[in-house]
Amino acid sequence: MKNFQSDLSSVVRLNIGGKKFCTTIDTLTREPDSMLAVMFSGRHTLCQDSDKGYVFVDRDGKHFRHILNWLRDGVVPTLEESQYSELLREAEYYQLLGLIDELNAVLNKRKEVDEFHTDLTRTDIIKCIQSEKVRFRGVNLSGLDLSKLDLSYVDFSYACLKKVFFPRANLQCAKFRHVDAEACIFLNATLRECEFTGANLRGALLAGACLQSANLQDACLVDSSFCGADLRTAHLQNADLTNANLEGAVLEGANLKGAKLNNANLKGANLQRAYLSHLNLRHTHLEGARFDGANLLGAIR
Repeated sequence: MKNFQSDLSSVVRLNIGGKKFCTTIDTLTREPDSMLAVMFSGRHTLCQDSDKGYVFVDRDGKHFRHILNWLRDGVVPTLEESQYSELLREAEYYQLLGLIDELNAVLNKRKEVDEFHTDLTRTDIIKCIQSEKVRFRGVNLSGLDLSKLDLSYVDFSYACLKKVFFPRANLQCAKFRHVDAEACIFLNATLRECEFTGANLRGALLAGACLQSANLQDACLVDSSFCGADLRTAHLQNADLTNANLEGAVLEGANLKGAKLNNANLKGANLQRAYLSHLNLRHTHLEGARFDGANLLGAIR
């Protein structure tokens, strides 16, 4: 049993799960709020073996050298992702708040890089669309600039299209079934007769786009923008348009059966002959909207 005193230069021998380490009190107490600093503050009596005086800690010693190097130099090691997670668990055990913050930052950065690691480039896409039938089903194209390309009839179903840039692209009759197109940009794109059933278009920008007769059934359109978009005869059954901006959009003859329109902006929208039966429009912004010939049977306003 030994009570470590305040001599910062004192050498300490540690046995971490069977692995032996030597360091100093000064190193172990660099982070004053950590468990190690408390252990070796001199306020606690620690058990040592009778042979060489090693203090035993019942933890896996695999990453303890990284713990010591962090305390010595403040440097995060370069590791495989799985090892970062293992080191994070050790840092949490020893309550090393500075190292925990740094490791979380590294893991978050790697996650962002992986999320936007695309399977193909814009050049690859251009080569592919020269073929008669093009399919990018399930492919990760996140963050690509595909603006102004002719992508008509292309099948993107189940693909990851987060933040893809499609302005002024021709996407007529393209298939986007169950895609993840969060924050995707379709500004002024041609999307006539496209299929978006079950797609995630949360936060997407479709202002000025042509979506005539497009199928958006069961799509997530939360926080998306359709300002001035042409949605004539579009299928929006059961679509979630919560907080969506459809100001000035043309929805003439569109089917919105079962759609969610909570806090949606439909100011100045053309809803002539649209199917709005039994919709809850109480919290929808409808100033200046046109409803001539619309089916409003049972709608709540």
